[in-house]
Amino acid sequence: MAVKVIGAGLAGCEAAWQTANAGIETELYEMKPLKYSPAHHYEGMAELVCSNSLKAARIDSACGLLKEEMRRLGSLIVPCAEETKVEAGGALAVDRKKFSDLVTERIKSHPLIRVISEEVTAIPEGDVIIATGPLTSGAFADSIAERCGSYLSFFDAAAPIVTYDSLDKELVFFASRYDKGDADYINCPMNKEEYELFYHELINAESAPLKEFDRESFKVYEGCMPVEVLARRGEDTMRFGPLKPVGLIDKRTGKRPYAVVQLRKENREGTMYNLVGFQTNLKFGEQKRVFSLIPGLQNAEFVRYGVMHRNSFINSPALLKATFEMKNCPGVFFAGQITGVEGYVESAASGIMAGINMAAKMKGKPEFIMPPETMTGALSAYISDSFNEENFQPMGSNMGILPELPERIKDKKKKYQMYADRALMKLGELID
Repeated sequence: MAVKVIGAGLAGCEAAWQTANAGIETELYEMKPLKYSPAHHYEGMAELVCSNSLKAARIDSACGLLKEEMRRLGSLIVPCAEETKVEAGGALAVDRKKFSDLVTERIKSHPLIRVISEEVTAIPEGDVIIATGPLTSGAFADSIAERCGSYLSFFDAAAPIVTYDSLDKELVFFASRYDKGDADYINCPMNKEEYELFYHELINAESAPLKEFDRESFKVYEGCMPVEVLARRGEDTMRFGPLKPVGLIDKRTGKRPYAVVQLRKENREGTMYNLVGFQTNLKFGEQKRVFSLIPGLQNAEFVRYGVMHRNSFINSPALLKATFEMKNCPGVFFAGQITGVEGYVESAASGIMAGINMAAKMKGKPEFIMPPETMTGALSAYISDSFNEENFQPMGSNMGILPELPERIKDKKKKYQMYADRALMKLGELID
């Protein structure tokens, strides 16, 4: 029986490529050119919507490491990108049309892949990989929501994430409000002068433009209000909202701060923390400039900036295993940005994992779990770890999600190279 892959974006193409190369008949469903999402315009597969860049090429970068892992796992997307690349300094950027055309040609010429041009409106029976992307809508979105127990989000309002190592520990303190429970939050205290400076820069910072389909969604979603919009409602608005100091005493001074920015643990290991209540639509450069004014964050390393856009993603930690198969629905896999991986390359990598594991399931082989020291494995662990279930938000590749090295390395370039060396060694041990 053929496996069905829904969606011919980056993830769907990678998934179909993996199952077909494993000798399994594969049906790849794509609604284009019969119907287009609000963001898509070209009829080819693997259309790049927002940018033509697949980020850094060097292996000692998060996305460069991820691409090298994908290459070693038999990726379709990475070789196609390299064959259609354009000059972009240290990044792997492509000619969008040539890239899409090449992926389309290779998919359609594979003897075990049958492309079916029609819109799928309900999750089909049997073995299926759902890779419909972050703009899944209509009847199929309803079908996914029904299957997933209404775990489908329709707007991505994510706060920035920083690494724990990059925080100035002399300026922050651990505490929970009124000392209730464990001291799970990192608190960045502000005095009046620090708060006023931060407030002034925040309300005057430059926002990123919203696409038309994002604006329509945002109008009806008051709960994801950007922190800069909240701030513009009045100078003290944040002090009675996400920056309220009530119940917090800075033990170094014995006093309650004028305002407090709280950071909450983003992963089980505590290597990353997010800025609580700081969903934002500021440009990335502005986020770095303004949020670095927060005491303790002067030298913070941002592994993800805040974003606000129309996005459909499931609560993967509640639903998926690290193989991208549903925990309570064997034979149904998800892949791509709908799982909560963020970015072109990350989406494609999840397709590889879903495709490999679908093939393993259909052939009665063991599940294929990537080591957590690899970037692919770390992303797979992030989207499937129950620790992230309550406050799950999409995540792209970054060095902060990898397990720490045995020794502390101050030099960032050397540290990142050691991460990469370890990851590729672990991958080699797995596949050799």
